[in-house]
Amino acid sequence: MSGESHGTTLSIHADGKAGRTGPRLEPVLVLVLECGRPRAGSVRYRLSDLTVVALGRGTERRAEKAGTELTVRVPDKWMSSKHARIEPSFGRWMLVDTESKNGSIVDGHTTKRAVLTDGSIIELGHTLFIFFERMPILEEAPAMLELTPEEGVPGLASLDPSWHHELDRIRQIASSEIPMLVEGESGSGKEVVARAIHLLSDRKGEFVPVNCGAIAENLVESELFGYKKGAFSGAQSDHPGLVRSADGGTLFLDEIGDLPPSSQAALLRVLQEREVMPVGGTRAVPIDLRVVAATHRDLDEMVADQSFRHDLFARLAGFRISVPTLNERRADLGVLIGALHKRIFPAEHPGFEIDAARLLLRYPWPLNIRELEQALATAQVLAGAEPVRAEHLPDTVRSGRPPGAPRPVVLSEMDQKVRDQVVASLREHQGNVSAVARALDKDRKQIQRWIKRFALDPSTYR
Repeated sequence: MSGESHGTTLSIHADGKAGRTGPRLEPVLVLVLECGRPRAGSVRYRLSDLTVVALGRGTERRAEKAGTELTVRVPDKWMSSKHARIEPSFGRWMLVDTESKNGSIVDGHTTKRAVLTDGSIIELGHTLFIFFERMPILEEAPAMLELTPEEGVPGLASLDPSWHHELDRIRQIASSEIPMLVEGESGSGKEVVARAIHLLSDRKGEFVPVNCGAIAENLVESELFGYKKGAFSGAQSDHPGLVRSADGGTLFLDEIGDLPPSSQAALLRVLQEREVMPVGGTRAVPIDLRVVAATHRDLDEMVADQSFRHDLFARLAGFRISVPTLNERRADLGVLIGALHKRIFPAEHPGFEIDAARLLLRYPWPLNIRELEQALATAQVLAGAEPVRAEHLPDTVRSGRPPGAPRPVVLSEMDQKVRDQVVASLREHQGNVSAVARALDKDRKQIQRWIKRFALDPSTYR
């Protein structure tokens, strides 16, 4: 796998070039995380042309294909040499435990045989996989794609084909002078993308980030455009301002939607004229900069209700990119965890216990990469030189309840057993309520009452 090119195009192209076709929805297995080697990276395996995937322990991580059979080895001492296999069955994919010593777990339940649904989390020993039922893959994409935290420009690598395609477009346009607008939820990594754009641009100047929402309204123009000595009380010397500090480099205007209307016109003039007038100055100073703006707000709506200037929007949105939420790119969870582990933890740190890794993959991360980073930073302080355990993670991650979410109903031991039985049967019968009723020897209405009571969705098991 190490010889595979990460630069292989993985998503839609509409340029008509020979050999490029649109994507098709395929089943995919991602080796997300080895608990004891979190920096080893993740691997994506295409399943559509396979009849079986055998998973087990080996002396090193490797994958070997023989005909339509793929064997994946992981250096995990908690895995058995022949731990489990994944195989198609009547249009679905099944996981079958092959008499492993420590068992196979699918979505938190130990199982001998389970139907895999989209997003199923598989635990084999101390290694975690995620199964994706319908991932858009180009025909020419590699059968196996490995990604480690060290690869490429930080922030411009992904196992998710759709996001990989967007990152390809960024690479193509980064060296131009076209202004870029990066949109996405708070904490999703917009500044990481902006820094990657700057690195790829080869501009010799600095990358200067500006949080437009963090500057007091009466100070925006003096902070952005600078001021001359004596321009106002307290101006004891000339100040170049943030815009001039980015001369020859990249000016990153974070949360541009929070820029006060009074300052939008001044910024528009700077972008139009390529010169900046310091507060109290009499002569404009020419500048050479690339502008990348970012926002979590809907600028289209703001332009429509006239709270954001349409002419400034046109100047900023030469190229628009939308950063997905962390929950939308779960295939990259392992690579992101590995990159953060490398940055936050010492090199000799032993990684994660399986209970902590399980929680990291199951949590929905509503606050995105920033929340993941904070969770691991907390874990580093509490775990020290020991492996990260569940108790080292924030309460929200341990409970699976994001900030602001209602408290879950606490089930009795008997109710929990009933719920587990219904879930197992739904999985076995692919969400067919009538089949579940027959298997459990219950009236169909009783199964429906349980489904409602336990907040289950049969469609997720189909």
